[in-house]
Amino acid sequence: MALSSNPAPVPQPTGLKRYSTLPPSLRATPTDGVVKFFQWRVSLDPTSYFDYDRFGTAYMQKARETGEITYYQLAEQALEKSLLLESTHPEAASATAHLADVYFAEHRFSDAIRWARQALSFKTGDVSEYATIGDCMMNLGDYDGARVAFANLMPSISRPYMGPALTYLRESRLAALDFAEGRALQSIRRMENAIAAARSAGMRAENIAWTEYMLGNEYFRVGQVAKAEKSYTGSLKDYPAYHRSLAGLAELRASQGHFDESIRLYQQAISVIPMPVYVAELGDVYAKTGRTEDAKKAYDLVEYIARLSTLSQSVFNRELALFYADHDLKLDKAVTLAHNELAAREDVYTWDTLAFALYKNGRDQEAAAADVNALRLGTRDPLLFFHAGMIAHARGDDRRARQYLQRALALNPHFHVFYADQAGQILDSIGPQPTELLRRDRPREAANRHQ
Repeated sequence: MALSSNPAPVPQPTGLKRYSTLPPSLRATPTDGVVKFFQWRVSLDPTSYFDYDRFGTAYMQKARETGEITYYQLAEQALEKSLLLESTHPEAASATAHLADVYFAEHRFSDAIRWARQALSFKTGDVSEYATIGDCMMNLGDYDGARVAFANLMPSISRPYMGPALTYLRESRLAALDFAEGRALQSIRRMENAIAAARSAGMRAENIAWTEYMLGNEYFRVGQVAKAEKSYTGSLKDYPAYHRSLAGLAELRASQGHFDESIRLYQQAISVIPMPVYVAELGDVYAKTGRTEDAKKAYDLVEYIARLSTLSQSVFNRELALFYADHDLKLDKAVTLAHNELAAREDVYTWDTLAFALYKNGRDQEAAAADVNALRLGTRDPLLFFHAGMIAHARGDDRRARQYLQRALALNPHFHVFYADQAGQILDSIGPQPTELLRRDRPREAANRHQ
């Protein structure tokens, strides 16, 4: 693939073109200018390792802003060129670290850790690569290892000016770890600290918007919907048309029953980048509102997008497995994809995907065994509890089913456009637990005794 300012065009199905409505003015960003500048610089001096590093970094930022993963492949090529020119002296630390970041984005977690450690071996005093190492360890399911890595995100004596940036990295990463380990409120406080640190460090608007989106996502998971909305809208104010926050706000609007607005927001997010999860969720809202033909078109697009390139196939494995399981499609393949993903990462969400896919295949005992790993950290996510409740219900374990489904609805009574209602229906069908019946009937019994 040649290095250029834009990835090669890919033929789009008719259904995908209908979402390409974002005004061109919103597609062009300052990052496009940076890409073009360093493209020009390396054309003038093809021996400049520094300019190739900056060229690759600009592509990485473009990938973050647009969600278009092919930009990571262009970044990888530029960074490899930089390291071909300089790889043995401390001057190579920057390109080495950036290549580790690209490998993380491509879900090549072991490679990312190896290159991040290589960057640290230059001993430049920059410890930010511990963030990449910790991120990879979380995806690999080594949460203790991640905590140890994140503890190194402290400013060194030689680089005290990195304080706010390292505070941002430390707080945002520990927030993710806290959320995974069931400390949602502590996670939210850390994410708020991270936003303040990002502003203090003068970080890019997209970085700040991403952090606000993450905060909004956590608020939504624990049912603090007003605060979630404030975080999403704040993110969009800092970085207009940010696809993650558009999709987050779309999910929130669907949970409130504002389906027309939800559809409009999903369409805006998809016009920036047609991520499979956005298209699947848009299809769900169509289905919820009786627009079955539109829902079918959206669902047909999901698999096409996830299989668009070799990189897409590896990055979107888990999303596609969960999509198949959610919609009772290709259920055997859902299990295969989840198993394949588990070979690359063993975090709680991959175990959860495997457990739900097994459940949908009627393999309830295997699903329950996988779900033990999904729940092992106590993550307070209503979708994890819903999956656990459905698996327990299938096994005839009403006590656990009731416990998990109640926890899902207690966190957020509208956590999913379909599953929240389904959780309530299952709870109605199995009824309250015996102790609840006893407690509920006690006043009546006492009244009867006094009659």
